[in-house]
Amino acid sequence: MEWVNYHHLLYFWMVAREGSLARASSELRLAQSTVSKQIHLFEQVLGQDLFTKNGRRLVLTESGRVVFRYADEIFGLGREMLHTLRDRPVGKHLRVTVGIADVVPKLIAERVLTQAQKITGPVRLVCREDKPDRLLADLALHELDVILTDAPANPNVKVRAFNHLLGESEIAFFGRADLAARYRRNFPASLQGAPVLLPTENTVLRRSLDLWFEKQGVRPDIIGEFEDSALLSVFGLRGAGLFPAASVITKEVESQYQVRSIGKVPNVTERLYAVSVERRITHPAVIAICETAKNLVFGDK
Repeated sequence: MEWVNYHHLLYFWMVAREGSLARASSELRLAQSTVSKQIHLFEQVLGQDLFTKNGRRLVLTESGRVVFRYADEIFGLGREMLHTLRDRPVGKHLRVTVGIADVVPKLIAERVLTQAQKITGPVRLVCREDKPDRLLADLALHELDVILTDAPANPNVKVRAFNHLLGESEIAFFGRADLAARYRRNFPASLQGAPVLLPTENTVLRRSLDLWFEKQGVRPDIIGEFEDSALLSVFGLRGAGLFPAASVITKEVESQYQVRSIGKVPNVTERLYAVSVERRITHPAVIAICETAKNLVFGDK
């Protein structure tokens, strides 16, 4: 059986990642001649040149790019293993760090995470909220175990990530009792000129709603636009206007914000994705989060 010399692979990976022999040698705390010799031995074993010189720079060959992709995945898995083990000290709570995109409804996130905690045993839950692209950067550095977001990872962000669809829900409009009574009749035509609170234009839900308004031939009076779904709902609680939310959490929205549903929006849905660096999720708490979302939150629509 043939085996890869992982020391050689590490030296090659560091030089390819750092872009120079000098920087890689400094990072490895080894002499440049030592690193260069080990990479040359590695090339001899593989029977392939991994680098070519372009002036003073080392450039990966086609074979080098192939080896680098494998090396990047191998050492990424190694970091992932250490990260998982360090977050599971014997006799202590399992730690899971979740990035929550600011556009994700807080009631959905809370429901998913609370139910997941019930089925995993003792869990130390750490939540971070931010823009999806910034969360992706943290995920790439293994500072997060998973991201909950409303859309697949942006392909323009150069992060190796996998999207796992957890579920989707129809959208409904809600309003304080007086507004609900006024606009429930003849919905959705009643939205013509109605005061509404909407997500900002950079969100998937807003774009879907704008298209739906256009197809219905209605023009609501947009009173406010919000990036934070919880703040949007608070304004709805104060009676500032009607607002959209996932119908799967109708009971929670009506109870928490003292509002009433006035009607569902056909063919407009809100989705929840888990984004991870793993194609197949292995962290027990992340598995529980995904299964909870699929079976207990979105599965009971």
